[in-house]
Amino acid sequence: MAALLSVVFAVLAAASNALAVALQRRAALTVPASEGFRLRLMIDLLHRPVWLAGFAAVLCAAACQALALATGPISVVQPIFILELPFALLAAGLILGRRLGARIWSAVALVVVGLGTALAAASPTPGTSVPPLALWIPAVLACGGAVALLVGAALRRPNGPVRAAAVGTAVAVGYALTAALLKDAAHAGSQGGAAAFFTAWQTYGFAAVGVGALFLLQNALHSGPLVASQPALTLGDASVSLALGVTLFGERIRLGWWLVPEILGVALIVTGVVRLAASPLTGSVVAPPSPDAPVVGSP
Repeated sequence: MAALLSVVFAVLAAASNALAVALQRRAALTVPASEGFRLRLMIDLLHRPVWLAGFAAVLCAAACQALALATGPISVVQPIFILELPFALLAAGLILGRRLGARIWSAVALVVVGLGTALAAASPTPGTSVPPLALWIPAVLACGGAVALLVGAALRRPNGPVRAAAVGTAVAVGYALTAALLKDAAHAGSQGGAAAFFTAWQTYGFAAVGVGALFLLQNALHSGPLVASQPALTLGDASVSLALGVTLFGERIRLGWWLVPEILGVALIVTGVVRLAASPLTGSVVAPPSPDAPVVGSP
């Protein structure tokens, strides 16, 4: 029963995140490109109702994610977030009254079948609920170092696919670390109540890392096309979360010949995500800003 609840809450979190990305991307298109990687970007977005609606969806997703992580392994919960992009396009089609073509439906099918195949073959099992500090320190340092390197590489590139992909990957690392910290904090709360939750360092850790990841997300959405940032974000989050689940929480996945269907599932996911991110519907909803285009809402 706990495993089923974990999957249900993870799916709800993915759907909420999908809505958040669509709303926040549309808000990001209304601010000047010169505001990228500056505090002014967040200040400007805070004055836009569309972005605030997206932030409310982020909070809903965080609540569902916490419930999912409290009842299931991170190596199951986070890969389900791969469904975020299919949810975003399906919702956009309904909202805009756009007919979803066979290409989109086939790509959605590839993602769903690939995810099911990979998870069924890997069959992740829960590990320890409380990783020791000796494991947390290198995990946090490794994730922080990876984010710094990716952001540094992005800052040396102009707006475009390479910059968007680099920042999207940095967001993925941040999201995965946030999920790991949230899982540990949620366990502390389930064992010791509100007092234990608010005195656990992981609570403040996931809050800080989550805010940083949210800031990077706005820049990923602002840096280039979704076809570059979204696959990096979606697949990177699942991959890093799986690594953290195994190394931090002692979760286990099946290896050996099971690697064959696992790799097949990942290949189907990659193919489906790339097709979805490159679809015309994605472009009509979350098209990247042109450097020469006027800012929406500007005088």
